[in-house]
Amino acid sequence: MSADFGNDILTLEDEDGVVHTFEVLDTLDDGEKRYVALSPIYDSPDDMLENSADLVIMQVSEEDGEEFLETVDDDDELDEIADIFMKRLEQEYDFAEDDE
Repeated sequence: MSADFGNDILTLEDEDGVVHTFEVLDTLDDGEKRYVALSPIYDSPDDMLENSADLVIMQVSEEDGEEFLETVDDDDELDEIADIFMKRLEQEYDFAEDDE
């Protein structure tokens, strides 16, 4: 895909019916599973400044030939994938370490 087309944007609806918009930052295929790193897009500049360090990692799953995104429930798996994404994205984005 050419950079001339701009960033990929996803609009997702959560289980409560709330719609969220994300920019796709990166994708990762480890041979068994596929993951996507997303950054929320906020409606107001104030929300953007308060939450600018958010990185959302989802697993790409397939069911009946349709792809969908789901959370990564295994904390060790999530930490490992997050580390990979952060190393890959650190040239383009300034991540603040979260001690939680």
